[in-house]
Amino acid sequence: MLNIISIFIGIVALILAIPSTIPFFGWGNWFVLPIAVLGAGLGALSSKNGGRNFCLVVLVIAILRLMLGGGFV
Repeated sequence: MLNIISIFIGIVALILAIPSTIPFFGWGNWFVLPIAVLGAGLGALSSKNGGRNFCLVVLVIAILRLMLGGGFV
């Protein structure tokens, strides 16, 4: 059950991260980071790894985008 919730949270974070790849919307990744961390935490409590890994991938994408934009662009 926690794995399904983690996947759902990861999908929500990914949907929020997609528009944040557009220039001048990079600040939206600051909202994605805590959501993805929450999903990864719930996925870590699950017996399966799929939800945790998905949230970690979304987290890495958001972090890389923030690094490319200097943290806010």
